Amino acid sequence: MEPGDSTKQARAAAQLRKGVLEYCVLALMRDRPRYGVELLQALEDSGTLATSQGTVYPLLSRLRRDDLVTTTWQESPSGPPRRYYALTGSGRAALDEFTRVWPGFRDAVDTFLATPPSSTGDPA
Repeated sequence: MEPGDSTKQARAAAQLRKGVLEYCVLALMRDRPRYGVELLQALEDSGTLATSQGTVYPLLSRLRRDDLVTTTWQESPSGPPRRYYALTGSGRAALDEFTRVWPGFRDAVDTFLATPPSSTGDPA
């Protein structure tokens, strides 16, 4: 590995994460409401999608403003009440649309990555 390769890899991973994080968070709420720390833990457990509170909480606020999630406060068995986030109908529709288009998008990217560049003899 050359110097700077890990920085380039981290940058690529950050850009990919930024593009899909919203839909991964919505998917985590597909079956039940979740609270912020629970979402962060699930993302961290994935390894690749691990992110910070400084990323997730502003994202959750935007999702709420965009009417993709609603919030409720619930008592916690340990500590203060927790804010739970749940999908709205619009949130479920957005997740369904992403779920529909993702395989084609992923397959197109995989095709580009797997196909070696054509050698036409023309300098790039």
